Amino acid sequence: MSDEVDSLAELLQRIRDIDSQEDPVQLRVVLERVGRRSFGPVILMAGLVTMAPLVGDVPGVPTLMALLVLLTAGQLLVGRQEFWLPGLLLRRSVARARLQRVLERLDRPAAWLDRWFSPRLEAVSAGRGIYLIAVACILVALVVPLLEAIPFSANIAATAWIAFGLAMVFRDGYAALFALFVTFGLFGWVAVEGLQRFT
Repeated sequence: MSDEVDSLAELLQRIRDIDSQEDPVQLRVVLERVGRRSFGPVILMAGLVTMAPLVGDVPGVPTLMALLVLLTAGQLLVGRQEFWLPGLLLRRSVARARLQRVLERLDRPAAWLDRWFSPRLEAVSAGRGIYLIAVACILVALVVPLLEAIPFSANIAATAWIAFGLAMVFRDGYAALFALFVTFGLFGWVAVEGLQRFT
């Protein structure tokens, strides 16, 4: 099996193919299936988990995903070819039944996205553009713990991660530009919320 994931359908299938005896399913097992060289799919997965209503609504999950993105994007930024994660993260788990329900909900959106994304404007989504994506992902991850106190606000961060992940999986520069737009919007919104709380 190639270590690289080049479609969302393949990403979901790799997770779905995890041994049925794994219950609950640890993050370590998911990453073994996805591949330790697949930075884009991991960031995409973090966004999907944060956005998912059955998982992302659990207190602490968005912050956990922010830590995952911070570590993954940080290692991408310094040029590592494979990422390392601490046991504290790798041992985190989700019930298999809940995971399967989430995967089922994602099947149709994944099929739709696979049709619409493709390699475009690769100067933004590949090569040195990857470092810009890594920096943006890190910045988003740093504000996510603050967003947990505001209902549904973590979904904005999740949208940015999903778009950045798509940009990396498909080498689609338009997805990267959209993600950067969402990132700027997120920080603008955080700044406004901060001013309102302290004035």
